[in-house]
Amino acid sequence: METPLRRKKTARFAEIAATAGVSIATVDRVLNERDTTSARSREKVVQAARQLGIPRVLPDTRHGLIHMDIVLPDNPSPFFRRLNLAMQRGVAMLDKRLVVHRVTTPEQDEAALLRALAPRRYKRQALIVAAPDTPAVRQALQAARARGEHIAMVVTRVSDVPQADYVGINNHAAGRTAGYLLGRLCHRRGRVLILSSRRDYLGHIERSGGCREVLAAQFPDLCCDVDATETHDDPDKCYWVVQQALNAPGGIVGLYNTGAGSSGIQAALQRYAQDKVCWVTHEISDDHRQYLQQGVLDVVIDQDPDTQAIRALQHVLAALDMAPPISPLEKPGEFRLYFAENMGLKPYLD
Repeated sequence: METPLRRKKTARFAEIAATAGVSIATVDRVLNERDTTSARSREKVVQAARQLGIPRVLPDTRHGLIHMDIVLPDNPSPFFRRLNLAMQRGVAMLDKRLVVHRVTTPEQDEAALLRALAPRRYKRQALIVAAPDTPAVRQALQAARARGEHIAMVVTRVSDVPQADYVGINNHAAGRTAGYLLGRLCHRRGRVLILSSRRDYLGHIERSGGCREVLAAQFPDLCCDVDATETHDDPDKCYWVVQQALNAPGGIVGLYNTGAGSSGIQAALQRYAQDKVCWVTHEISDDHRQYLQQGVLDVVIDQDPDTQAIRALQHVLAALDMAPPISPLEKPGEFRLYFAENMGLKPYLD
């Protein structure tokens, strides 16, 4: 039996050298890290080796520290608290050369957010952000992209930011799902109340819009206002709005809240609702599990902050050539539906 011919390493190096446009000696120095070469040569050799599918661990093409910012709002809701914890756990596993700056900005202070998105005293190479979709924020993120910073968006998109990655759920589809559930679970004709955290967050706009679309197209016995009521996740504001809706002529038969502030909703429903009001909201937090168990809340749409944090970090690492590229076939963030029967017992927050 003949022994198959083995491909020589020098031939493989020659193939890489031809693809990269450098000498075989340069390929040897880069891949075996025998000596220093220019950053440009290292980049060309590693890219050529990756293109040719060389089955070996390739050296990093960067030297020194790499700076990345994680910019999130100072939102006390369980979702953002869990997202922050997930980011902390993910960052703890990163290469020590990647310096992560965690920045928290006041929820209603756009000026503070714009300062966080502006150029820093260090050279920032990547940015993970959850931000409202306003003209000033769009301009700031477009400027960051023009500076060569990679951007990964969590929770909600910001429109017109080229080549930015969005790793959250399809909020429009989530809203349409909420509308479908309301249509199926509301057994009386009447009004559906839609509450929205903020009208400048594209995710909340997409959720409330998707819900209205389905109600209008498929469930003519249910009506809702053209605009969602803005609550800023404030339980007192949620309580007041739900109280007013319940006490108005005809009351409400359904309720969809795209954000937080659920303690106010639950208190108003318990005190003022004469008949069952179908309630759909977001995130399988500990208070929502309690409301599901009580029967006052019907369905929770959960967007899994842990997965969003990991996916955002994966996209950043891939953009920085510190991890394999993300497959174009990889599915976007998916949401889950929870009812009293499948809500689980694991605490939402440790």
